[in-house]
Amino acid sequence: MDKAYDLDILMLGAVGAYGWSGTVVQRTSHRHLIFPKQAFDQILQDRNHSSYLGYSVAAVSTEQGTHFVAGAPRANYTGQIVLYSVNENGNVTVIQAQKGDQIGSYFGSVLCSVDVDKDTITDVLLVGAPMYMNDLKKEEGRVYLFTITKGILNWHQFLDGPKGFENARFGSAIAALSDINMDGFNDAIVGSPLENHNSGAVYIYNGHGSTIRRRYSQKILGSDGAFSSHLQYFGRSLDGYGDLNGDSITDVSVGAFGQVVQLWAQSIANVSVDASFTPDKITLFNKNAEINLKLCFSAKFRPTKQNNQVAILYNITIDADQYSSRVTSRGLFKENNERFLQKNMVVNQAQSCSEYIIHIQEPSDVVSSLHLCVNISLENPGTSPALEAYSETAKVFSQLPAAQEQPFIVKNQNKRLTFSVTLKNKQESAYNTAIVVDFSENLFFASWSMPADGTEVTCQVASPQKSVTCSVGYPALKQSQQVTFTINFDFNLQNLQNQASASFRAFSESTENNEADNSVSFQIPLRYDADIHITRSTNINFYEVFSDGNVPSVVQNFEDIGPKFIFSIKVTTGSVPVSLASVVIHIPQYTKEKNPLMYLTGVHTNQAGDISCKAEINPLKIGQTSSSVSFKSENFQHVKELSTFQTVQLTASAEIDTYNPQIYVIEENTVTLGFFKRKYEKMTKNPDETDETTELNS
Repeated sequence: MDKAYDLDILMLGAVGAYGWSGTVVQRTSHRHLIFPKQAFDQILQDRNHSSYLGYSVAAVSTEQGTHFVAGAPRANYTGQIVLYSVNENGNVTVIQAQKGDQIGSYFGSVLCSVDVDKDTITDVLLVGAPMYMNDLKKEEGRVYLFTITKGILNWHQFLDGPKGFENARFGSAIAALSDINMDGFNDAIVGSPLENHNSGAVYIYNGHGSTIRRRYSQKILGSDGAFSSHLQYFGRSLDGYGDLNGDSITDVSVGAFGQVVQLWAQSIANVSVDASFTPDKITLFNKNAEINLKLCFSAKFRPTKQNNQVAILYNITIDADQYSSRVTSRGLFKENNERFLQKNMVVNQAQSCSEYIIHIQEPSDVVSSLHLCVNISLENPGTSPALEAYSETAKVFSQLPAAQEQPFIVKNQNKRLTFSVTLKNKQESAYNTAIVVDFSENLFFASWSMPADGTEVTCQVASPQKSVTCSVGYPALKQSQQVTFTINFDFNLQNLQNQASASFRAFSESTENNEADNSVSFQIPLRYDADIHITRSTNINFYEVFSDGNVPSVVQNFEDIGPKFIFSIKVTTGSVPVSLASVVIHIPQYTKEKNPLMYLTGVHTNQAGDISCKAEINPLKIGQTSSSVSFKSENFQHVKELSTFQTVQLTASAEIDTYNPQIYVIEENTVTLGFFKRKYEKMTKNPDETDETTELNS
C-alpha cells in the first residue's frame, strides 16, 4: 500500500487478481479504479499467470505530475517493476519497466520512493530483492538504487549491505526516514531480518544532494546488548516518519518477531580539526630541530542548542597518513619521546586549541613532506551526541598539496589501464618476492607482460577477484636486481564509477629493513565515453514556393499547410551501458518575424523500446477545427544561406544528453537531422543595391 498525499490517492496491490497475474487498485475520495488485466499485459508477458503485480506499490512525484510504480516479484521469474501514469479518465500508460537480475530473487517485492532534497520531486527509487543469492548460495539480498531524471528511472547501483556468509534477506523491508541526521536531506532504512542467525539487523543510509549514499552510516543488530530481550527477525518491518519523543529528531520503529522496538535518534556533532606549524616550512636536514604544532578543534551541532558540547578522544601520529605509517618516524613528541600522542578534550562551538612540540630526528628521507595524522573518536562511545558519520574522523596535514589529474576517458579504443611496475632489490637476495595489487571493483585483471630480461613473472587472481598476486624472479631476486614489467586491467563496464584505484605492495620472505618504500597507491579519475550515435533519414529536401501560388487564409487540414516533411532518427549506444538518454530536437517553426515555417503534426516512436516523448503536437487542433493564418512582409537579404535565387535553408538539429556528467562524456552531442529549402521569387537586382522585401504571402 502507498499513498500520494498531494493527489489524495491511495494505492493497493491485488496480487491474486486475474489468476495471480495481479493488478493495482487506486482509490480517491471520489472514486476507485481496478485496472484491467490488459493494462499491463503487454509489458508483463505473464504466460504463467503468476506475476503477483501489486505485491508492492509506490508513488513517484515528477515535474510533469505523479507517476506510479508497481512491483511484480514473480514476473518472468526474475521479478519486474512497472512505472506507469494514469490519466483523468483512469487509463493506464506504461512508461518504463525494469527487470531483476536473478531468477527467484523476488526483485520488486519491496519499493520505497524518496524525495532526498525535499523539493517535492522524487529523487530515488529503492527496490528490494531480498532473496537474491550470492556466490556462496546464501540469500544475502540486494537493494537496487535507481536515480530518477525527468520522471524516468536512470541507471542503478546497489546499497552496501551484509557480507554474505549467511542468509540475511537484506531488503525485506525499506522505509524513508524524515532527515534523521538533520543535514537537510531525507534518508532511508533497510531491514535484514535473517542476518546474525535470525536475530536481524537494520542499516541506515543518509541522503546527500539528490541521491542516497551507498555506504550505510549505521548498522544496528537485533542481538545488541542494549535491548532488554532476545530479538528475532529484527528489521522485518520499518517506519521512520516523525518525532515520537518530542526532542525534534526523527525516531525509528522496527518490527521484530512479536515485538516492536522504538529507537530514539541522537543529536549529531560534526567535529572539525585544523593544524598549523611554526615554522611553516620544516627543514628536515637539521637534526634536533623543533616544530611547534597547534591543533584547534570546533564542532557544529544538530539540532542547535545552547551549551552543546561533545567529549572526544584524539590520537596524533607523526609521519603517517590514513592508511600506513613509516617504520621509523622522522619526528617525536617532546613530552613523551614517542611518535604517538593521545589526548582528550571537550569541544563546543567555539574553537579550542592545544600546542605540542615535535622533535625532528636524523632522517633518511629529506625530500618527502612530513605528514601528521589526527584520528578523532568519542571519549564515551554510544552517548549523545554522535559523531557525524561522513565527516573526517581522520585528517592528514602536510605541506605539499596533491596534484589534480585530468580524468581518464574510457572508450572503445581506450578500454585498458596499464601500469608499468619496476621492482628493485637494494640489499641482499629477496626470496619468494611478490607484488600484491588490490584494485577497485570497476576493474578486471586482464594480463601481464614478461620482463625484457627474461626474469620469470607469474600472476594469479585471488577470489573474489579484487586482488592479484604476481611472483617475481622465483626463487629469489638478487642484490641490486631491477625488474620491470606491465600489469593490464580492463574496465568493468557493468560497474561504472568515476574513479579507479590500485594499490601495489611488494613483499618477500626475507628480512625487510624499510617497508615504507614497498607500497604505492593510485587514484585515477574516470569518465566514460557514452558512445551514442544518431542516424537519420528524410523524405524531402527541397520545396519551392512560387510567387503566383495561393496561400489559404483558413487552414482546414494538414494538406493546406504544405507538403509533409518527415525525418527519422535512430539512437544507438556502444559497449558502455547508458540506461537513460535525452534527445532534444530543435525544429524551425517560425522566422525571425514570427512567420510560420513548419508545424509539428505527429511524433511516432518504436514501441519495442522504452521511449517517452514530450512535444506540443498539433496545438491548433487542425483537422478537428479550422484555423486562420496570416503572413507579413519580411526581408531575407541578410539570411546567411540566401543566394541568387531566394533560397533559405531550414535546419532541424538534435542535442543528446545523459544527465550524468560525473560518469559520462559525449564527444559529439549535436547532430543535424536534415534540411529543406523554401525558394521564393527570383531577385532582379544585386542584393547590395536594393532593400528588397520579399512577400511570404503572395
